[in-house]
Amino acid sequence: MSEQDKKGKENLKEYADGWMTERKGTDAPGFLKLVTPIISLGGVAYLIFQMYGDVNHATRGPLVQQFNATAKTSPIFMYFVAALVFVYAVIVSVFAFRKPHED
Repeated sequence: MSEQDKKGKENLKEYADGWMTERKGTDAPGFLKLVTPIISLGGVAYLIFQMYGDVNHATRGPLVQQFNATAKTSPIFMYFVAALVFVYAVIVSVFAFRKPHED
């Protein structure tokens, strides 16, 4: 069958009550596929590097250290959250780089 059906209309699929429309057989742009793991891995890096806050900052560093001493932050929990974000990044990246399927 050609790109258009028998009535002369394009094969379009609508999502979210027509807010998003997709042409059948099209794929996501390459830059969107590439930016997905970059943003997710950036989130993992941010969680790991800022786990205890900005403790070396000149003005707010002592306040952050004092808050950390009072709040008793849990590095195990933060590593667990970072691991969850990493797993999310892998799953979404695999899904994004797959070949689009035909409905």
